[in-house]
Amino acid sequence: MNPRKILVAVDASANALRAIDYVGEVVAGRPGFKVRLLCIEQLPHRDLFENEESWVQACRNGRAEFEDFLEQGRERLLAMGMNEEEVEKNYVAFCHSPFNDQTSRCSMGTSVALEILETVKSGGFGTVVVGRRGLSKAEEFLFGSVSNKIVHSARDCTVWVVS
Repeated sequence: MNPRKILVAVDASANALRAIDYVGEVVAGRPGFKVRLLCIEQLPHRDLFENEESWVQACRNGRAEFEDFLEQGRERLLAMGMNEEEVEKNYVAFCHSPFNDQTSRCSMGTSVALEILETVKSGGFGTVVVGRRGLSKAEEFLFGSVSNKIVHSARDCTVWVVS
């Protein structure tokens, strides 16, 4: 694990943007750091849509929103002083997405936290950064929390939770 390789897991939320800004403040202008912005695709539940066409359109809209967010985050880091070669972005599509065009690893859709931790391990990242969504204790108990799962499950790396 390389402590100068930082994975920032984002979900297009305000807390994810704060996490990106925090990383930029800490490492921008310091040589040797590499930052990867990562978004794991989460498809909307199919049962919430009246037909296949409306579901596919919602999937496309969600993907476009996340890809725009990744680019916005990348641009913010560059504006803070990081170099082009120090910042990359990665969108991991769900394997069964109706428009999965990735040739690299795809998400099985089981757990966003596990997908993030797999990326940390396979990419040799020494630090993983997540934003805290601000779930209430009841919501966190019922639905879980990606940041909570990462804090409790991460091994051999540093975890930054930015709120």
